[in-house]
Amino acid sequence: MSERTLAIIKPDAVKNNAIGDIIASYEKSGLTPVAMRMMQFSKATAEGFYSVHKARQFFDSLCTFMSSGPVVVLVLQGDNAIKTNRELMGATDPAKAAAGTIRKAHGANIEFNAVHGSDSPETAQFEIAYFFPLMEIAG
Repeated sequence: MSERTLAIIKPDAVKNNAIGDIIASYEKSGLTPVAMRMMQFSKATAEGFYSVHKARQFFDSLCTFMSSGPVVVLVLQGDNAIKTNRELMGATDPAKAAAGTIRKAHGANIEFNAVHGSDSPETAQFEIAYFFPLMEIAG
């Protein structure tokens, strides 16, 4: 079933020049970028995007990190895109991520873990709409 998911290449991976490698990983796994933008989150943008985690202990440090440098925000499309991307990303903690995953290759630790991906169809719908009007998505 073809679906869409949101992916973010986080500030640490952008700083480490991993954008091309990460996008190549998406494409090799059958995911097609149908919208993409490089941007700098304001703290307020990060707080709104991660509002589901507002009560969590890591919320402030996450929002500070995500607004610390440029990110690449993408809409990926493909068969079972959410599941495919979650498997491709690997475990949240790169030390626990499987070999061949993006986080194993490009993540430094549980906070600086290179990428974000939607975790459900409902989350994907919210996250995609947060950054992309429908008319900006190809395909």
